[in-house]
Amino acid sequence: MVEISCDDSSKKITMKNISALLVAFSFISIPALSQEKSRPASSAAYNASNKKVTVYTTADSTRLRLSLSQSKLQFSNFGQPLETQPCIFIDPTRTFQTFLGIGGALTDASAETFAKLSKDKQQQILNAYYDPDKGIGYTLARTNINSCDFSSDSYTYVQEGDKELKSFNISHDKQYRIPLIKQAIQATGGKLTLFVSPWSPPGWMKTNNEMLHGGKLKPEFYDSWANYYGKFIKAYEQEGIPVWGLTIQNEPMATQTWESCVFTAEEERDFLKNNLGPTLQKQGLGDKKIIVWDHNRDLIYQRVSTTLGDPEAAKYAWGIGYHWYETWTGGDPQFENVRRVAETFPNKNLLFTEGCNSPFNMSQINDWKWGELYGRSMINDFNAGTVGWTDWNILLDEMGGPNHVKNFCFAPIHANTKTGELYYMNEYYYIGHLSKFIRPGAKRVASSSNRDALLTTAFLNPDAKLAVVVMNQGGQRIPYHLWIQGKAIELTALPHSISTMVVE
Repeated sequence: MVEISCDDSSKKITMKNISALLVAFSFISIPALSQEKSRPASSAAYNASNKKVTVYTTADSTRLRLSLSQSKLQFSNFGQPLETQPCIFIDPTRTFQTFLGIGGALTDASAETFAKLSKDKQQQILNAYYDPDKGIGYTLARTNINSCDFSSDSYTYVQEGDKELKSFNISHDKQYRIPLIKQAIQATGGKLTLFVSPWSPPGWMKTNNEMLHGGKLKPEFYDSWANYYGKFIKAYEQEGIPVWGLTIQNEPMATQTWESCVFTAEEERDFLKNNLGPTLQKQGLGDKKIIVWDHNRDLIYQRVSTTLGDPEAAKYAWGIGYHWYETWTGGDPQFENVRRVAETFPNKNLLFTEGCNSPFNMSQINDWKWGELYGRSMINDFNAGTVGWTDWNILLDEMGGPNHVKNFCFAPIHANTKTGELYYMNEYYYIGHLSKFIRPGAKRVASSSNRDALLTTAFLNPDAKLAVVVMNQGGQRIPYHLWIQGKAIELTALPHSISTMVVE
């Protein structure tokens, strides 16, 4: 057994080593994943009779944080459940999408905060995120092309008016961001799947002549901007940082006080079809996965149907990225919109590309609601067909930054750059209940609950271990049965908790 410690406190968990099959998994071997219809297998393909179950739990008002809470549980005959008996039903013979990974963004803000810490604190953070035994096993990452709000200032990689991009230079990123990304790659054993996103082209390429406050890309710079992506990818790869994919534009419908650029669905479609897709092909980068939209769930179907409705544009698109900020209008998360896209475009992939809680307030850092927002989103998003899930900044400072427009927010880990103290929010543990136990290449399997307080999703890993996640959204203890093929084990969901059952 391997003991892991996530921070300076007594919070720790134990689990068996991940198998050599998982260790061998590499981002370069990731297939072109797609949403898949349920694929039945013979009922003999999975037998719960000889399985043992280990339970890991995080719960409010307890010391449980990704903690081993039960082990060596065995299934017994159960048959037909009564309506009065809460149950989680799992059918491992029905499989769906292939799991890509879970991770977070390696932004300028994260890198600058990281650089201010001692070597031992830096190593603690790397272990906490990227080590599957000592931490929660991140395998996915995002970073920014040019500056974003979570940068200390606005910057680009070219000189003013350089349409030919002859001055292109990423020296800015070599101070903080590139060193952090390299260490994250090393911490995963070279298995980090990295995608990149721009927040804005250089201001002189835009109709408002600045990087901030929206504006549009001028048509005469479409080719230059398409070349810019290729320049960035090649420059990073020359630094030893493989780039797996890219999104076309972060939040293309948002006019923000920070770096932003607006594209209508038709403009994004035409830029992809006529400029970005062909340019990457010509530059020998046709294997990079291009992701459209990269904005909220509310408009996702309209955007995707417009872009992917054109076969010439669709052929360049690997999938669709989305965020969770549609709740700014006062409504609830629109998970069903994600499901509609998965149903309509089963050969494309859904990737959650950004989410965070805000505004930052240190006095609220221990509020339990933050983790539950993550758990609710991740479970529903994966059940809707999503293949991967990317949090926003992996690390921020004691102010929720740095951020050059004071758009401060929460991250799963905060560092006090004056004292070196690290704060692990409960969202770190909620994310870990999926990222640690569901590994790249896993297949989602059919799972359902007969109580709305209990959310669930389940995946069958490449090593044949079944990971079942159950989240209790309510304030009551709920005894329930984990039911597979007429057999069950008795469990209890603590109030405001999340648990992962590993069946092997």
